[in-house]
Amino acid sequence: MKSALFTGAAVTLGLLLASIGSAQASSVDSPASHQPTPQARQHGIDKAGDAYMGWLANTTTAAGAPAVMAPAASVEGIDVSSHQGNVNWAAQWSAGKRFAYTKASEGNYYTNPYFAQQYNGSYNVGMIRGAYHFATPNDSSGANQANYFVDHGGGWSRDGKTLPGSLDIEYNPYGATCYGLSQAAMVNWIHDFLNTYKARTTRDAVIYTNLDWWSQCTGNSTAFNATNPLWVARYASAPGTLPGGWPFYTIWQYSSTPIDQDRFNGDQSRLVALANG
Repeated sequence: MKSALFTGAAVTLGLLLASIGSAQASSVDSPASHQPTPQARQHGIDKAGDAYMGWLANTTTAAGAPAVMAPAASVEGIDVSSHQGNVNWAAQWSAGKRFAYTKASEGNYYTNPYFAQQYNGSYNVGMIRGAYHFATPNDSSGANQANYFVDHGGGWSRDGKTLPGSLDIEYNPYGATCYGLSQAAMVNWIHDFLNTYKARTTRDAVIYTNLDWWSQCTGNSTAFNATNPLWVARYASAPGTLPGGWPFYTIWQYSSTPIDQDRFNGDQSRLVALANG
């Protein structure tokens, strides 16, 4: 565990990065390549930067490995983006939430203007917190977006309360489902992002995805299941069949009501262990 001085510095750094991000977020353009599809607009995505985890809820399962059931021990959490605005973190703590992920960035053009309040607010009430990046692989390389993420709040410190960053890789709200990439090219893009993130932070990023998108766009690649924790999205009573040959999930996003609900696969001590690396 680092000293209180180190922890305070980490929080201050988060605030500084968030303030930089807020200024940049206000200047986001919406070029033709970032015009939300009609389906995305139905889910509240009106402009570039509005994408959020699980925007297109999916409960698809496929034949293969047996369905995975919910764990006996778990920790409850939430994930948030600009759509939630300023979050009442004390109320979330009282509701039993003990961890939170906040959207930090999207592509190489957007940062969440509420990042400081959300990322540091969850930390200040005692939650273990992390940041996530909504990937748009058609915009720039994986390395470029990993650097953008780290530079705008997606870093990590071993303070016992900061989770590794998460790569949100899912349906494209601005066009073709797989962002115009072949399955092989998508796998390479993901490798590029993850390798760069680890080089910058020393941590293996968490991968957020779902079975249907991962199967379509990576060919259900098994390239990451030994290194990167899985955050699986499935709004149902159980996580179901996992993508990519992962033997277990680390986090399960199981609902979006009244806010995105997440469950960590293990007890509080294991959550702290993930934070500490």
